[in-house]
Amino acid sequence: MSHSVTIRTQTVTASSSTIVINTGYLKSWGGILKFLQLALGIVCVGIIGNEFNTYPSRTTPECFFLVITITFMINTFILLLSCLMSLSTASIISKTIYELLYHSIAFGLLLAASLTLMVHINNNRRYNYELLLGASICGLVNTGFYLFSTILALRTYRGF
Repeated sequence: MSHSVTIRTQTVTASSSTIVINTGYLKSWGGILKFLQLALGIVCVGIIGNEFNTYPSRTTPECFFLVITITFMINTFILLLSCLMSLSTASIISKTIYELLYHSIAFGLLLAASLTLMVHINNNRRYNYELLLGASICGLVNTGFYLFSTILALRTYRGF
């Protein structure tokens, strides 16, 4: 019994200049946490940046807080943007150790910067005490978000 089989191959090429945005990523826990980290980072940079603009003579804890907050705000923005602009990036990056290292380092440094600023402004109550206290509290809340992201990254990396 021999059968005759016909195989057809078809090559389809499509070129498109549309930009696909992975809006589903913002509905995941990782996307929500990154968005909240970015929003609180913007608030912290806005507050402390305004203080630098208003009162140019700043102390080391305020400079440390500004540098750490700007660093992780920019990096979180780039990470969030890359996950939104590529459909495969969100699933690939979360399985690597990069997110675990990034979020754990961000947690540690932002915790140190926020606590240092809070202790400093509590010891030296001067102009705009409430604003700087608000910035350090926002930094501590953001630290909590980075802690949750670290736990989520650990669970994803280990495959739990």
